[in-house]
Parts: sequence; structure tokens; C-alpha cells
Amino acid sequence: MKRQNGVTLISLTIYVIVMTIVVAVISMISSYFYTNTSSLLGNMNTLTQYTKFNSFFAEEINKENIKVLECKSNYIVFDNGVQYTYIEQNNGIYKDKVKITSNVEHCEFAYQIQNGKDVVTVKLTMDGSTPKNIDFTLNN
Repeated sequence: MKRQNGVTLISLTIYVIVMTIVVAVISMISSYFYTNTSSLLGNMNTLTQYTKFNSFFAEEINKENIKVLECKSNYIVFDNGVQYTYIEQNNGIYKDKVKITSNVEHCEFAYQIQNGKDVVTVKLTMDGSTPKNIDFTLNN
């Protein structure tokens, strides 16, 4: 009697089922990956805008003997003539007349003296993220 080598119908069916399961698992993993990647890109833009504002504002605050001349909820003016303004219609924060951030939903400036130090508090909300309260202490 001769041996019959080959693929039977049962083994072919098992191969097809296993390959279907493997392809389904790989497609689920890749869809989760691409969903998370697009979500991460949205968060990166918000983080970039937040960091840009923070670097401009921190540079201004850290100048020697800087003083706040005027502070309202939507703008702050320093004694060196630099003004930061939040314009709600444009969803941006401006340093003088230059837009430094975009996608800002809400920004509020506050100035107070705490423990003998001048403190500027900025409440910032970007792209639906949770509001951040940032305290900057003036370098006097």
C-alpha cells in the first residue's frame, strides 16, 4: 500500500480557520494602534501650544526687576512695555501684536502678592483639556 502525502480537506479547513483568527487579531491590534496614534497627535498639538506659551511667559517673568503695571482677566502689561493678551474671538494669546498660541478656549491672568512676593497666576484651557493654573513668581 502506498503512502498518500498531501493536504486533506480537514487540514485545509484548519489552516483557513487559523489564518482567519490571526488576521482578525492583527487587524484589531493595528486599529487600536492607529486610533491611539491619532489621539496622541491631538494631545501633542495642545502640549506644543501650552509649552510655547509657557516658554514665552516664563522668559518675561524671569527678567530682572520686572514689574506688573496692569493686570485684568484677559491681559497683563509689564513695565518693559510687553503685553500679553487673550483674544477670545481668535482663540489665541498674543505677545504684543504677535500671536504666540492658538486653540486656547479660555485664558485668565491674575496678579497678587503672596508672602511678600509678586505672583502672576495664569488659568489656561486648551482644546477641551482640563484647566491648568500656573503660578509664576516675579524675579524681583
